[in-house]
Amino acid sequence: MSAPGSGVDDDIDSLLEYLKSNRGFDFSGYKRMSLERRIRKRMDAVGIDDYGSYQDYLEVHPAEYTDLFNTILINVTSFFRDGPAWEFLASDAVPKMLAAIPDHQPIRVWCAGCASGEESYTTAMVLAETLGDEAFRDRVKIYATDVDEEALAQARLATYSSDAMKNVPEELRAKYFQQNGTGYTFRADLRRSVIFGRNDLVQDAPISRIDLLVSRNTLMYFAPEAQADILRRFNFSLNDTGFLFVGRSEMLITHGELFTPYNLHWRVFVRVPQPGMRDRYAFVTNAGGGIENEDGHPGRQLRDAAVDLAPLAQVVVDRTGVVTSINQKARALFGLTPTDIGRALQDLEISYRPVDLRSALDQAYETQRPVRLGRIAWRGAGADELTLEVDVTPVETAGAALLGASITFADVTAQAELHRLHSQSKRQLESASEELQSAVEELETTNEELQSTNEELETTNEELQSTNEELETMNEELQSTNDELEHVNEEQRNRSAELDRLNLFLEGILGSLGIGVVVVDRQQEIQLWNPSATEWWGLRSEEAIGENLLGLEMGLPMDAMREPLSQALARDPQKSEITLEAVNRRGRTFECHVRTLPLITADGETYGALVLMSEAGQA
Repeated sequence: MSAPGSGVDDDIDSLLEYLKSNRGFDFSGYKRMSLERRIRKRMDAVGIDDYGSYQDYLEVHPAEYTDLFNTILINVTSFFRDGPAWEFLASDAVPKMLAAIPDHQPIRVWCAGCASGEESYTTAMVLAETLGDEAFRDRVKIYATDVDEEALAQARLATYSSDAMKNVPEELRAKYFQQNGTGYTFRADLRRSVIFGRNDLVQDAPISRIDLLVSRNTLMYFAPEAQADILRRFNFSLNDTGFLFVGRSEMLITHGELFTPYNLHWRVFVRVPQPGMRDRYAFVTNAGGGIENEDGHPGRQLRDAAVDLAPLAQVVVDRTGVVTSINQKARALFGLTPTDIGRALQDLEISYRPVDLRSALDQAYETQRPVRLGRIAWRGAGADELTLEVDVTPVETAGAALLGASITFADVTAQAELHRLHSQSKRQLESASEELQSAVEELETTNEELQSTNEELETTNEELQSTNEELETMNEELQSTNDELEHVNEEQRNRSAELDRLNLFLEGILGSLGIGVVVVDRQQEIQLWNPSATEWWGLRSEEAIGENLLGLEMGLPMDAMREPLSQALARDPQKSEITLEAVNRRGRTFECHVRTLPLITADGETYGALVLMSEAGQA
């Protein structure tokens, strides 16, 4: 590997930036060593030595993008990969997860890095076996995502070869798949619950409210910084009662602040709650992720997120100023009704009472920052006077495109009294803090010593984890290469069988003609000697092939064959048929009729000559 700042590093960084800007693939978070190795494989395949020339090649040959992405995104997967781990998930984690979800509540699953879909359908079979077909169809939604569109297209077909089905138990294969001419297809009624879409784990927003998150051998392709960012998104996605199921090389030991092991041996983890994380990600969930949503309406998706996550009175408007959501507290506070959803904000009284919201919205959109309007007084119908704190927050996608804005009204009436009580408590706490400070300083000394030891252990663990991930990556690369070699070998075997069949067919024809057939090349060396020629002259084919025809010692006068053979090789039909007195291998004299013809290939070149020998008067 080149040193940092070298020209080679600059060239590959330029190539990666080119792929990001032209094709939307951001590989900057992938492990650099593995990434360079995969790109170099494609460069070797097309005969290019440097990254700059390969970038030029991509510009001229757009089809190369597909081969490059297929090489980088190693889609090595299978049904029930690491079978014992799936058995633990089905017998322990899934029943515990289902027991924590009310019977009427949907079950949401995210298969991140699904490749060609085998593990997504494996998850579907595990849930269907536990819930039953009817409950599965009514309650389960499996969101399967990947960045490889070609792999997603294959996954949507839900059709797999017999070889790909080898790990599926026979009873499950019969229950969940239908056999057809091209292989096995997953049942259509259950397939509707599996929704495939493109999602970049580094760039796109995560999917929220997930009960089971399956991401097996996906994290190991990313650098530590990208892994940490993805795991923060996974933490946001997963419900408190949900489970994260990862690959055998992904232990997550150094991310204990996000996930804690439920069963470390089988790589099943539970979420560590992160205060405030769901609020920060609330409005970007599913935005721009490419996954199909449940009801297909973007405004509804935005409204649902706001209603689910906003603890205050809240009104949500889209970028055009149309109200898309009003939660219960806002309706009660301002006398609004559900029929006001879908109306323009400027047509409602709330747009200027109790405070002008229109100018605040314009400011929020222009600066793309929250706008705080401060505290205002408000008296609703038949209610005491309230003090409200109003905030206007722009809602953006991961790509910084404005979706709209969230307007919240916080009731801070009681804060004055709470502030007085807080000040009194603060003074008491300050006195207690001074007494505790001395004890804390002593504890800090001990903690620093423990921290130093802990950091040494974490460093060792990270090195072991990195080595393990690299070995797993290389193992899957070797598996991918083996699959390619098996395909080539199978094609070679098919061609050899076809060639053997044609040779048998040709030998049968030549043996059935009843006349001697000899084929010579332009140097008059024998290339073919059929069984009838052996019967007449007593020479086996292995004795004749490779010898000069005119140099053979047999009962046919070869001096008389020179001129017809030369004429045939010159493609001159004169004197192509002659009759000679010959003696066969048994010593019988007979008249041999010899016909010499030029042997011409399909492209018009003269390969050699064909010599046909029969007894005069023979049919």
